[in-house]
Amino acid sequence: MTNSVLMSTETVSINANKWLTNSVKAWFITAVLGQWLFAAYVGLFYGGATLNGDISQWNEVMPHGYVEGDFVGNLAVGVHLLLAFIVLVAGPLQFIGQIRNNAPAFHRLLGRIYIFTAFILSIGGLYMVWTRGTVGAEIGKYSISINAILIMIFASLAVYNAIKRNIKVHRRWAIRLFLVMGGVWFFRISLMLWLMIHQAPVGFDPKTFTGPFLTFLGFAQYGVPLAFAQLYFYAQDSKSTVLKTITAIVVLLLTLATIGGILSATMGMWLPRF
Repeated sequence: MTNSVLMSTETVSINANKWLTNSVKAWFITAVLGQWLFAAYVGLFYGGATLNGDISQWNEVMPHGYVEGDFVGNLAVGVHLLLAFIVLVAGPLQFIGQIRNNAPAFHRLLGRIYIFTAFILSIGGLYMVWTRGTVGAEIGKYSISINAILIMIFASLAVYNAIKRNIKVHRRWAIRLFLVMGGVWFFRISLMLWLMIHQAPVGFDPKTFTGPFLTFLGFAQYGVPLAFAQLYFYAQDSKSTVLKTITAIVVLLLTLATIGGILSATMGMWLPRF
């Protein structure tokens, strides 16, 4: 009887771990596909405009993206877009176990490129925000700046723990880095999901692109993903099957919301400009 209870308890624990692991994998696959769609949009729209010799088209989506006569500023924006494209495509490869285990040299090389690119993107983002401004309210400068600072902090901690061979800690900081690096993407899919649900610009003025919802989203674009990641880490370390199961359900719901946001952004924002 005792052995039967122990086996039953162990089975429940194993199943809870599987649920948790598989739910996170489902979200990750969804996020990667969504980011690659965004990368395709960035490459086709911004890259296409550049190759056609009409980079003023950038301003259709990115106000002040191109400023006539400002060679240094325009170059900074162009490099920023190119590096963003590289990060969106290559970044997720860092978290694929088969690559990490079977091609460790490639994993390390890609990691170095990813970290270097993260710093350049952050510094470039800070430069653009504080020299050219941003869409909407002035507070957007601060939310974007915090995002950039978090990227550099998390990148530094990921490198530090990799050097110290604290692999578990390194991976967690790398996950946090991946999430804050995706802030721009999270903002877009969250906004489009919000619009799809309400069928109207609730909580903000679409003409001025200001309002309480956009102020919230400016900080939530990285704050909410980080909170979910912390919940996952806590559940992963916990022995509670209840917590693991609840967390798995929460992540699956998040996955459904992510799918909704990706579809909304693709149909309403990216696909029309392909």
